[in-house]
Amino acid sequence: MKQIDCRGLGCPEPVLRAKAALEQGEKSFEILVDNEASRDNVLRFGHSRNCRVELTTLADGSFCLSFSAENEENAGPSVPFDEADYSCEIPGGLPAGCNLVYVIGSDCMGRGSDELGWALLQTYIATIKEVSPQPSRILFYNGGVKLVATAGKALEALQALEKKGVKILSCGTCLEFFKLEKKLQVGTITNMYEILDSMAGADRVVSPF
Repeated sequence: MKQIDCRGLGCPEPVLRAKAALEQGEKSFEILVDNEASRDNVLRFGHSRNCRVELTTLADGSFCLSFSAENEENAGPSVPFDEADYSCEIPGGLPAGCNLVYVIGSDCMGRGSDELGWALLQTYIATIKEVSPQPSRILFYNGGVKLVATAGKALEALQALEKKGVKILSCGTCLEFFKLEKKLQVGTITNMYEILDSMAGADRVVSPF
């Protein structure tokens, strides 16, 4: 089965590649994505084309969407295609220039499995660069500081965001508690006053918890 690797690509590119595959006559293929926004958009697009789409979550937290369009009569569009319908934006339609602040206060997203929660949070942070507007700051405290001191795609995404001007701030007390102050790999150490001031001055505060 043909596999189309869209990991690392922002919306709506994964949808456009799925659309191109169908238009080229592909009957069965897989789309790989590494964030929930792209996953949901590709799944929604497949259903709009009357395709059967099976979703699998991979061990690294990314997603595999298997398309099946075996029946020619069922592979056509059921609704008009508009690329803008598959853009990745924060709910609420925040305008460009909005002072957006992300807050990461744990090393686990959701409940049930810490291992899965860590993988989900890695993907969540890696997806921040794909949404608009970009944050002015990302704040880390409590177990969240482990993400600025541990190798992974979250750390790589944070380093890329910092190069774009996003401030990465981590609680000094928390780094000291987890004995990570000497392992900090991105951003700067801050205190509770600056964390609170950043949140109070934000137009919108976003957290995965």
